[in-house]
Amino acid sequence: MIATAEHGPIGIFDSGFGGLTVFREIKNALPMYDYIYLGDNARVPYGTRPFEEVYEFTKACVFKLFEMGCNLVILACNTASAKALRTIQQNDLPPGKKVLGVIRPTTESIHQYTKTNKVGVLATQGTVLSESYKIEITKFHPEINVYQHACPQWVPLVERNEITGEKSGEIVEKDIQSILAQSPEIDTLILACTHYPLLLPLIRQHTPAHIKILPQGELIAQSLVDYLNRHPEVESRCSKNSNMQFYTTENADDFEEKAAIFFGEKVHAAYIAI
Repeated sequence: MIATAEHGPIGIFDSGFGGLTVFREIKNALPMYDYIYLGDNARVPYGTRPFEEVYEFTKACVFKLFEMGCNLVILACNTASAKALRTIQQNDLPPGKKVLGVIRPTTESIHQYTKTNKVGVLATQGTVLSESYKIEITKFHPEINVYQHACPQWVPLVERNEITGEKSGEIVEKDIQSILAQSPEIDTLILACTHYPLLLPLIRQHTPAHIKILPQGELIAQSLVDYLNRHPEVESRCSKNSNMQFYTTENADDFEEKAAIFFGEKVHAAYIAI
């Protein structure tokens, strides 16, 4: 049985590096808290894996963060949020532990950005097939039409740090054209994968200027601020020493090298077995 620590860091989990783009915004908004980041880099990508596999991997990593003292864990991964969050919340949570995802904070606020009520979602294959964004946006805002497109090459591009150049631009351009071909009235694009903000210059280059592009980091950070304000029983058990720890299931040196690109500053990481 996992004991509930009186105070502990906020855990942030992702299948790889992408969650660092969310963590960066959370840290900027809430710098006083302690954090543990866990990247399951040994098993990335999650986007093409079956539901049950993503659930088992996500659950194992979440429970590792619980064991390390976290009382609140953020799934900074769209695929994990789509395929594992609800089951973990309903069936697996030990007393006193909370897990939040990235889909609901994004879908709740989307009405603030679209004027045509036509929204495109760019995501991994797993997130698209789950239809989580379509379901959640329809639940909150039934007047909004949602169009989805899977971008299976985008995560590998980011993981290889191929975020500039003609070849990467051609890949991004083709996917942008595919989503916009579904409706000429799309005026907002959600980057529904935490890796995608690294491609933002290319995405912006190949997207008409009038279309809003929404990375998730700031939306999720603001949602977490609001959540902690509304749930003092959770907030009071988050430790506040401005400490950060980083763990990866793969090589720590490799993680540190790439993590700086996503997080915007150098980090010190350690290997952890899951």
